[in-house]
Amino acid sequence: MTPNLNLWLIPVLPLAGAAINGFFGKKSSRTAVSVIALVFSGAAFVWALTAVARFWPGDVPYRELLAHWIRSGTFSADFAFYLDRLSVVMMLVVTGVGFLIHVYSVGYMWDDPGYYRFFSYLNLFMFFMLTLVLANNYLVMFIGWEGVGLASYLLIGFWFTKDSAASAGKKAFIVNRIGDFGFLIGLFLLIQHFGSLNFVQVFNQVQPMPSETAGTGLLTTIGILLMVGACGKSAQIPLYVWLPDAMEGPTPVSALIHAATMVTAGVYMVSRSHMIFERAPIALTVVAIIGTLTAFFAATVGIAQTDIKKVLAYSTVSQLGYMFMACGVGAFSAGIFHLMTHAFFKGLLFLGAGSVIHAVGGEQDMRKMGGLRSYIPWTFLTMAIATLAISGIIPFAGFWSKDEILWKAYQANPVYWAMGAITAFITSFYMFRLLFMTFFGEYRAAKVNEYGRVPHAHDDEGHGHGEPHESPAVMLVPLLILAFLSTVGGLVGIHNGFEHFLRPVFGPESPEAISNGSSGLEFLLMGVSLAFALAGATVAYLLYVSRPYLPDRFAESLGGLYRAVFNKYYVDELYAKVFVNPLVNGSTRILWQDIDRKVIDDTVNDAADGARYVSDEVRHMESGNLRSYAGWIAAGAAVLIAYMAWEGAGR
Repeated sequence: MTPNLNLWLIPVLPLAGAAINGFFGKKSSRTAVSVIALVFSGAAFVWALTAVARFWPGDVPYRELLAHWIRSGTFSADFAFYLDRLSVVMMLVVTGVGFLIHVYSVGYMWDDPGYYRFFSYLNLFMFFMLTLVLANNYLVMFIGWEGVGLASYLLIGFWFTKDSAASAGKKAFIVNRIGDFGFLIGLFLLIQHFGSLNFVQVFNQVQPMPSETAGTGLLTTIGILLMVGACGKSAQIPLYVWLPDAMEGPTPVSALIHAATMVTAGVYMVSRSHMIFERAPIALTVVAIIGTLTAFFAATVGIAQTDIKKVLAYSTVSQLGYMFMACGVGAFSAGIFHLMTHAFFKGLLFLGAGSVIHAVGGEQDMRKMGGLRSYIPWTFLTMAIATLAISGIIPFAGFWSKDEILWKAYQANPVYWAMGAITAFITSFYMFRLLFMTFFGEYRAAKVNEYGRVPHAHDDEGHGHGEPHESPAVMLVPLLILAFLSTVGGLVGIHNGFEHFLRPVFGPESPEAISNGSSGLEFLLMGVSLAFALAGATVAYLLYVSRPYLPDRFAESLGGLYRAVFNKYYVDELYAKVFVNPLVNGSTRILWQDIDRKVIDDTVNDAADGARYVSDEVRHMESGNLRSYAGWIAAGAAVLIAYMAWEGAGR
């Protein structure tokens, strides 16, 4: 019997840190704020490791009831936590990578006037994310789901005095609400048809149900609605537009929220709901198609971006597409495997980008960088490892997880594999392009920025100016740890080790998939995808190191196509014209011109005129003439007597 694990401590510890820094941080020293933030987030990681050690091997899920919560007729929902091998992976990723990002942030945000506020928000985010991944039912998951949306809004708009940051925070919040609308409808359908939101109770009722192969049924509808929610949170087509703008937040925020944790919540939710999706082939196909298209589409946008964080943002959208492709072909273990390795190398890439930005005084345009490997060698080394990992170069972590996805995709439909392999080529190209533009050649920094002055601290993400310099040890140590994990973290997938680990959650592989397997074909496809990745790196080297004059020529020759890619296919402009502007203009016209001016203002104005008329008439009663007052009293008495007489006659 598994002893009491006290799982509640894992999310409550960062919540306590958020509360202490939030209430008392403004009057505390930066050192005290740092200690509070690191101690409580680090303690959550240590307690998570302790809980896993006591839970191991964890073939039987562990449930921890915290409070009886909602009771309404036959429906009930408890506030409870649930630990199985899937939530173990998510919990360790959130607490482990999250703690490293907290450590990094001490150095990165040290000079920021909102230092205490930043760590309060960061701890608050960890609380909600841990609530999400440890939830025992969809309702508790939804609390964490909405909570990370709130924390994301606060962190993206952290520099709220900048219009772009404030707008980005609002955009993320609103777009996520669109996805959450679908998620909520899916939950209402679960309550209506299964009478519960508890994972075990719902899945026990779903398990004996037949697969909906004949058409769209209940499970297909629920699955598609859940995917709508996942599209919003995990930035998939068509709700991906918030994530690139979210780069307005501090770089550690990008690493924690938009690489390692929050954006993977949709992948986790779909994987947790695998029992529903496995019996809804149409919903699974929708997941696979959306994931495949998103992976390819976002990768093409990343080719032409010049802002180092925007390249990584579109890379994140693309890699999330890979995860959904895996889930869509039923390879949930492969999707979670890539989620884990992606947390290592993409977290490292964002933190490395922050180190670069820190080194060059806040500059984010790669065209103004170059030659930085001699100035910041440790940052260069770690980012090179992360680039190899995300590009799928053996033996780094991304190779194993991406290869597993492509193999499962080929078994399901070779078209998925082809799109994934082409995306692997594009990914390798734009990531090595980033590496070469940033660290190779000559240092190309402009003497002044677009405002005619040298960037300095607190301009954008500036942290000083002058010659580029390496980051302090407090920032480099997390980079080195993540570089180590990006190198060896994928080895757990050798001989399907990670899939075996998650088998108690997702069940054994289907007989059809096993019969379609061929080790020879798998190795051949592995070689092809590796060749695609190497080809992408080679092309990037030729264009940005060997012949750096060629990219401009290609851009000129491609003309409108290049401008379309550079401007992200004008999707934001299209959304603004089709959805945003009509809504804003319509609400302005209806709410302000029609309701405010014609209804409220006219009502107030008419009421004022009416009150003025009545008061003018009534004031004549106050004449000061005693005979007039006596006349009014007599008239009133006559009316009262007449009324009483009429009442008496009526009886």
